[in-house]
Amino acid sequence: MAARRIDRRPHIVVSGTGRPEKFTSPQQGGGKSATISVNRARHGAELRRQLKRIEADLAARGGHPLPAGVEGPRGFYLEFESPPGFDLQLDSLEYSRAGIQLVAARRVDEKRLATVYVPQGKIAYFVKKIEKYLTENDKRSGKPKNQPLVTSIAEIRLAVAESFWTDELDALPARAARAWWEVWLRGDEHEVLERFRVQAKAMRITVGERHLRFPERTVVLAHGTLEQFAGSLEFLDTLAELRRSGDVGSFFTREAGPEQEVWARELARRTQVPPADAVAVCLLDTGVNRGHALLGPVLAEDDMHACKPQWGVSDHDGHGTEMAGIAAYGDLREALASTGTIELRHRLESAKILPPPPATNRKELYGAVTAEGVGYAEIQAPDRKRVIAMAITTTEFRDRGQPTSWSAEVDKLCVGTDEERRLFFLSAGNVREDAGLQYRDRNETEGIHDPGQAWNALTVGACTGRATIDEPSYSGWTAVAPIGDLSPTSTTSCIWQGQWPVKPDIVMEGGNMALSPNGTEADFPDSLSVLSTYYDPNVRQFCATGDTSAATAAAARVGAIVRSHYPDLWPESVRALLVDSAEWTDRMRSQLYGAAGADGTEYLLRCFGYGVPNVERALWSAANALTLVVQDELQPFVKDKSNEMHLHKLPWPRAVLISLGAARVELRVTLSYFVEPNPARRGWRTRHRYASHGLRFAVQKPAESVVNFRKRVNGAARDETDVKPATGDADGWLLRSDLRGKGSLHHDRWVGTAADLATREHIAVYPVIGWWRERLSLERSESRARYAMVVTIRTPSTTVDIYQPVEVLVRTRVPTVVRT
Repeated sequence: MAARRIDRRPHIVVSGTGRPEKFTSPQQGGGKSATISVNRARHGAELRRQLKRIEADLAARGGHPLPAGVEGPRGFYLEFESPPGFDLQLDSLEYSRAGIQLVAARRVDEKRLATVYVPQGKIAYFVKKIEKYLTENDKRSGKPKNQPLVTSIAEIRLAVAESFWTDELDALPARAARAWWEVWLRGDEHEVLERFRVQAKAMRITVGERHLRFPERTVVLAHGTLEQFAGSLEFLDTLAELRRSGDVGSFFTREAGPEQEVWARELARRTQVPPADAVAVCLLDTGVNRGHALLGPVLAEDDMHACKPQWGVSDHDGHGTEMAGIAAYGDLREALASTGTIELRHRLESAKILPPPPATNRKELYGAVTAEGVGYAEIQAPDRKRVIAMAITTTEFRDRGQPTSWSAEVDKLCVGTDEERRLFFLSAGNVREDAGLQYRDRNETEGIHDPGQAWNALTVGACTGRATIDEPSYSGWTAVAPIGDLSPTSTTSCIWQGQWPVKPDIVMEGGNMALSPNGTEADFPDSLSVLSTYYDPNVRQFCATGDTSAATAAAARVGAIVRSHYPDLWPESVRALLVDSAEWTDRMRSQLYGAAGADGTEYLLRCFGYGVPNVERALWSAANALTLVVQDELQPFVKDKSNEMHLHKLPWPRAVLISLGAARVELRVTLSYFVEPNPARRGWRTRHRYASHGLRFAVQKPAESVVNFRKRVNGAARDETDVKPATGDADGWLLRSDLRGKGSLHHDRWVGTAADLATREHIAVYPVIGWWRERLSLERSESRARYAMVVTIRTPSTTVDIYQPVEVLVRTRVPTVVRT
């Protein structure tokens, strides 16, 4: 795409473009399940025998005395195991009317295991299923009743403590080892937590103070052994899952240049500070030392908080102050090298969520700590708009994209309420071992750290544009990463399971490393790092920093600038604008295709996200680069059915595009919304999906009529005589539909002729399945879902104006949207 015309025009926010219409999915039916061949009589009889043995074991349990003060069990747990290579019919293992609940699902080698809670007296539900399988046939198919369920089960047994473990098996502590556990309880009512506290106390299991609540689940930390949990299963009927409790990462401060207080004072003198009610970057970190000359003016004392008063609000580590300097000014090299006025558009807030030593080793439920930190800032300044930056991650990274209590709480904080949505920036996390020595191998095999897998947050990785080493002490050393490539410490989602979102979403400068002449050492020269504020200004003013932490602070700064510039835009819209503005470097683009020409798009995305955000593009349109912003909401479902979609007819520079003819142009579409999380690990399918709902977009094809476009994307727009049209968009899109359909942020880029784009002003936004529709007992099925859509057209010619015709259309247009 040719150079952008140098003029600044505000993005055009359009309203009233979406026409609601009744929607059904154009996809008809699903694929058939794999058939498991078994001997009907022998298989059914064996499962029936297993259930009878379980009933006898339960009867024997009834004679055991209970600990003093503990109420008798209300139910028990069964574990179901599939044959190797096959899946259990998870949905059929649950029957809510009888109180039977699927609480956990996991894989061990090639088998699928499921743990199911069964109220007392309800085991007959499974006995009847097997009896019907043995004795009755379905009238339509002639096959045994309940065949898909029964043949998917190889064994049924009473659950043991290990049945509740849903993390990687090699992370399970030894039975006698004392450890902190994340305990997921079955239910989200206060009574469930109090019942567990009584049960745990009887078994001398220590329970933490903080807890989290999600739909159908309560999460709390507990300290004890697996043996203690195993010994309490006879009465511990509140359990749903056991997971590991991760440690947060340690931080270090690298040496910088000599003390330069004069530079700091001079920069402070020529910095214009925004008013007290300006947009703020809220830093959830180790605190900030506002005594620094560059930070005090933008961080009021009242805007400094700590989750516990005894921690103090100052920075005990240095990390928070480093992030503060970048969040306010960006890389200080640029600000110090300039001579003009620095006009800041945003302020800072600090919420200290990491305690100083010796409390550092204390286990915390960091989802709850994160929520507390945000809460303190919002109580102090409830009307202030803010973006939230958290460059703290766990040292564990075994989740491979699966939601955790921490990442789900971030998603919950983002979605908030319609009045209080939140924009989060999270660090992707850093390679911990052999960084620089095994460049790219380590980056591709160490997955993004918790909570960077959060769907609703912008997860930030690190790239680098630095390769020149100035220090004489590093003579002969060479930069590890080429310019424009991944920073040596940045993690990726290359090893994640394919159904999870693409992360990171964006990348920013995180510095580089240097490799010794013999290739045996790697280090962080200051010249390859990012310059920021040092936490003890009495020692020195500046320090070198970097990695995904610095990238996260820089991204949050861009987010705050955009939010300040467009105060009426939602957090979802700001998120979309940053992604829409992002570009891959030439070095990144070179990795799109392998040596054999294989498509490397997913690899590119899982390393670099959508690229490096461009502040200028995020803030401004131009004559030859038009950005439209749509903010709307729809009701995805009514009870257990899809409800409506939106058909947008956008103001379109049709005449100008036609005049450009065969010239190559680019269209970008970004759809951004927040999902309500449901992070219980029960298979992540159908009724147990993580996301409350999903939305997708489809763009009118060249020369496709509106009528045919509607029929292509909406089953309700067809009648019986219609031939089912081909689904999918026309050629020219960069991403496959399966890549752009992950998570809650969907972005794609199309390149084609201007003439083809001229008639493509219709875009559909439609729902896909989520637990709002499947879990009717949770009473969310008629909730409304809001979304932001950013559409950008870029033309190669700097002499044409596609902006002005659309501006005229929007100014003179009277929206006529009829809600149906």
